[in-house]
Amino acid sequence: MKKITIYTDGACSGNPGPGGWGAILMYRENSKELSGYEPETTNNRMELTAAIQALDALKEPCEVALYTDSAYLCRAFNERWIYNWMRNGWQTASKKPVENRALWEALLRHTKTHMITWIKVKGHSDNQYNNRCDQLATGAIKAHQASQKV
Repeated sequence: MKKITIYTDGACSGNPGPGGWGAILMYRENSKELSGYEPETTNNRMELTAAIQALDALKEPCEVALYTDSAYLCRAFNERWIYNWMRNGWQTASKKPVENRALWEALLRHTKTHMITWIKVKGHSDNQYNNRCDQLATGAIKAHQASQKV
């Protein structure tokens, strides 16, 4: 099984508001950057979307180390919140519907294909890959806004 390193980040200009996501996939000495834009979204949705899009780009089952600055994403898997949500009919511990259910379900599908380790990194710090993902995410927002002004 190939060992892949993925870094992801999401950004939102306002929350909700225009959003972007960025990801870097690394395998050996090769890397690939991905990014995208959504006109009306939230920061959490963009964080989840970045991970989904990166995992969607994998062409075969892989062992993945996925780095994110989203505590929400890491904790959902590492602290097993997502499995409790499923067991509780997609309700939180406070009996409210889980937000972004479709995105969580997409991530769950990827856990059936790939061996994923979810790793939390400090955002806007000294991690060059996390910083680059932030640039990709915010750049996607800026690029779309600039294209709207033309």
